[in-house]
Amino acid sequence: MKGLKNPNKGYFAALAFDISKYKYIYLMLIPVLLYYIIFHYIPMGGAAVAFQNFKPAKGFFDSDWVGFKHFEDFLTGIYAPRVIINTVLLNFLNLIFGFPAPIILALMLNEVSHNSFKKFTQTISYMPHFISMVVVCGMVITFVKSDGMITQFLTFFGMEEVNLLSKKEYFRTIFVSTTIWKTLGWASIIYIATLSGIDPNLYEAATIDGAGRFKKIVHVTFPALVPIITIQLILRIGRMLTQGFEQVMLLYNPLIYDTADIISTYVYRRGLEDMDYSFASAVGIFNSVVNLTLLVSANWFSRKFIKESLW
Repeated sequence: MKGLKNPNKGYFAALAFDISKYKYIYLMLIPVLLYYIIFHYIPMGGAAVAFQNFKPAKGFFDSDWVGFKHFEDFLTGIYAPRVIINTVLLNFLNLIFGFPAPIILALMLNEVSHNSFKKFTQTISYMPHFISMVVVCGMVITFVKSDGMITQFLTFFGMEEVNLLSKKEYFRTIFVSTTIWKTLGWASIIYIATLSGIDPNLYEAATIDGAGRFKKIVHVTFPALVPIITIQLILRIGRMLTQGFEQVMLLYNPLIYDTADIISTYVYRRGLEDMDYSFASAVGIFNSVVNLTLLVSANWFSRKFIKESLW
């Protein structure tokens, strides 16, 4: 902002000058600030129930304080290893198979010279993003039933005719495949936009140097994506323990809890179905602390070794 760069003004004077000069731009910030204040910062006060034996009838101030009891109950409970392992494993599989998928799609589309085909392919790949997760999961449940389309197709290869969502060994494959199908096209937009900004002179110089198509991808195209890939990867790692709640909630059932039950669904059952609000809040805080630790660690690693970071 120009006002903040004026060396003859103090910080607050410069800020006041900037606000008066760009008042309409600052007015556009108000809804965003209100959203974060109302829905993100004010609710943080409710985290206190994680350290209480919270009773709605008593309220926040009269409920008994129990310290870290609920954290200890969760970490020493019989379900903690299962939900933690499932959460980490599902998100790790999504990271390994799902994160590179839009990058590969963007690189492939960037090499397509037929514009009509490229636009058609992009449009088709974007469409699943606009389908509600409820609808997507409903389609998956229908397709993998014992008489569903996918199950019937797999029976040709010797698989038994059974509801795939009743077998715990198939859940992770179904979860990851569904996630990739739904997010592939939309996630590739940011990479396609980055590729469109590459200077054509770089490709011409590479051609003069004798580089073929593959070497151009390796030495020109991919390096241009590294900064945005790094940022997206850091953000994805920072959400490792929170992604997938809605999808898992809609797909899982008690028969496959061993591989499908994650921290978020466990919190939902304990907090809302069992009305154990304090325990659920404690697990939620544990989840957030681990996510924050992963985010900071990934940012530090990226800044140190890749020279790209969020801050």
